[in-house]
Amino acid sequence: MPVSLERPCYRHADRLTAVSCSECERPICPDCMSFGPVGIKCPDHAGGPAKTHPQHRPAARARVTAGRPLNLRRGVAPVTRLLVAVNVLIYLAELGGGAGVNANSGWMFEHLALFSGHYSDGTPAGVANGEWWRLISAAFLHLGPIHLAMNMLALWWLGGPLEEAIGSRRYAMLYAVSGLAGSAGALIANPNSLTVGASGAIFGIMGAMVVLQYQATGSIAGPALTLIVINVAFSFAISNISIGGHIGGLVGGVLGGFALSRFGRGHMAYGRLGLVGVAALVAIGVASVLIAYMKIGLL
Repeated sequence: MPVSLERPCYRHADRLTAVSCSECERPICPDCMSFGPVGIKCPDHAGGPAKTHPQHRPAARARVTAGRPLNLRRGVAPVTRLLVAVNVLIYLAELGGGAGVNANSGWMFEHLALFSGHYSDGTPAGVANGEWWRLISAAFLHLGPIHLAMNMLALWWLGGPLEEAIGSRRYAMLYAVSGLAGSAGALIANPNSLTVGASGAIFGIMGAMVVLQYQATGSIAGPALTLIVINVAFSFAISNISIGGHIGGLVGGVLGGFALSRFGRGHMAYGRLGLVGVAALVAIGVASVLIAYMKIGLL
């Protein structure tokens, strides 16, 4: 018999959720979430009350004791877990294929990293040679264990709560769109540079968090925006970081978040996505590919 992992939000009894506050483990819906660097918190532990839409006033506060407390540590967020596993396995496969510990050589790096340029004889190379898969495959490659660990930790901390908030299918589409937008941004900034890493898609996750935060509070100011500002500053301060990839992924995530909400006519986490939402997400992904192709002269 199937077992539901959802419980009523402790402030909105009519909303089921699989997300729990990282402090008190009470179930919280997206309008009650406050995103932080590590996990998510309820209004009582986030420094202030969360604003809610008029049609969802807080219900009488009663502690929900039935069922097991749910959070990322207890095995939810299947897409996030799968993405982390795939990234780690690809890195191990690179090592098994003879690449050094930095994984900046070997067959997989040469054929999957984001790159668009020309060989010494003038013939096109990489994406310019029609190798379109590099626009997404590069998001699964990393330059060494530190690069991999930092991105996977960020994906685990940020992606898991967002996935539980909006659902696995919406989250998977958002991740893919953000990855493509990140690749487009990287090519716009420097098409001749080899680029790898999941950070573009992770910035997309942060962009979508701002949209979700706005829908919950009516303001973009908050932990999600602070997290973005810190990471953007870090991108400019450290060398050898793809600023274009980060900004592109961020833009893709924000646009993807609005697409999931049907551009303000719905909620990122509730209701049917509908044809308009799906078409908008597809359009963002297609536009990212077209922009990348225009940059390298294929269009």
